[in-house]
Amino acid sequence: MQVPETERIVGMELYATTAEGIGGMLRQEPEDFIVKEVSGWDVENSGKYLILELTKKDWDTHHIIRDLSRALGISQKRIGFAGTKDKRAVTNQRISIFDLPEASIANIHIKDVQLTPIGKHRRAVELGDLQGNTFQITIRNIDLDKNELKQRMDEITSEINSIGGVPNFFGIQRFGAIRPVTHLVGEALVRGSAEEAAMVYIAASFRDEPEDTRIARDEVRNTRNFAQGLRTFPPRLRYERAMMHYLMEHPNDYKGSFSMLTETMSRMFVHAFQSYIYNRVICARIQAGIPLNRVVEGDIVCFKNSDSLPDTSKTQRVNAVNLDGMNNLIKRGRAFVTAPLFGYDTEMAAGVPGELESTIIDELKLKPEDFRLEEMPSMASRGQRREILLNVQPRSEVLEDELNIGKLKVVVDFFLPKGSYATTVLREYMKVDPLKMS
Repeated sequence: MQVPETERIVGMELYATTAEGIGGMLRQEPEDFIVKEVSGWDVENSGKYLILELTKKDWDTHHIIRDLSRALGISQKRIGFAGTKDKRAVTNQRISIFDLPEASIANIHIKDVQLTPIGKHRRAVELGDLQGNTFQITIRNIDLDKNELKQRMDEITSEINSIGGVPNFFGIQRFGAIRPVTHLVGEALVRGSAEEAAMVYIAASFRDEPEDTRIARDEVRNTRNFAQGLRTFPPRLRYERAMMHYLMEHPNDYKGSFSMLTETMSRMFVHAFQSYIYNRVICARIQAGIPLNRVVEGDIVCFKNSDSLPDTSKTQRVNAVNLDGMNNLIKRGRAFVTAPLFGYDTEMAAGVPGELESTIIDELKLKPEDFRLEEMPSMASRGQRREILLNVQPRSEVLEDELNIGKLKVVVDFFLPKGSYATTVLREYMKVDPLKMS
């Protein structure tokens, strides 16, 4: 089944399920996308950190942290959270605030934000302090009759159950929903071309951008006239504008222009290129007819940690001796098949899985040392392995769509471990252009 061009660009070259999709759209209103964080630890009754439950609607995580710090008159550094959450959604998560009396929260009134103190702790909530998230997602505007819709949902769910879940793809958000180019910037950096990387980030246009933005990017791409770019690029493209300012003051120092970005943003580019390669490896495995929930000789597995989540720091290669034992562990949810996030020190599979990995790396003409980025070492990545299957068990209900008269909606519930994307589940059901899912 043909996938949208936008998904092919980022390495998602196929669907794991063969049943026809249901169509529809996401996020017609924020309440259509409800996310609740599942924390990895218990709250205590003492400590320097006030622990709160933050419920927000249609708020970006970083923006609400900024506004909350201003309202409290404290530094943002005193506020901790486990993970960023979707903006166009209703989300619930824990945050911590250092050395703040609980009574201070009563005076905070921010639209569509609710703060509920739930205790104290000896340490802050930090990035990664969660097991995952539960999702309740409404797919609306479905133009099928009820029997056909239920049949398609049942067929897709049955396929997902037989596969053992869905491929653990990096979703389109990793690459940019409207302008999926972050992996192309990363590829140019890995290949040692800071100039190409900067020009892709600043000036590579994409068809789903507003027309005036496309025109402005194309002109800068063709002319390198950054002064003109600063006149035509909209203010919201602040990072591109910052890089162009730098290049006007430091002509041809494309490497230096990346200093205008945060270190986290800069590393994101190389990580996105690794994600693209990883997505392609999963597709190659599916196309070769190798299951995602069983190992063959040469595979590398990782094992579950104390939270029952995959721990990619503990891996083992599969051989003829341990093959049956590994498949038994996978069946019991204690081990997971992995694929590479290719870097300068990534463990590669052997046998047929290794051949699939090597074919993609060779096709891209890459070497491990390329990821050392010797001229930009802060962006270097040693790589790692990542589990290839999301063991998700969706539940769904078909209902009348009260917002779109004469159409139907589906409410889908599931849990995902941290670091995975809800859209990788929903794309199997909807099979639509990613923009209808953003």
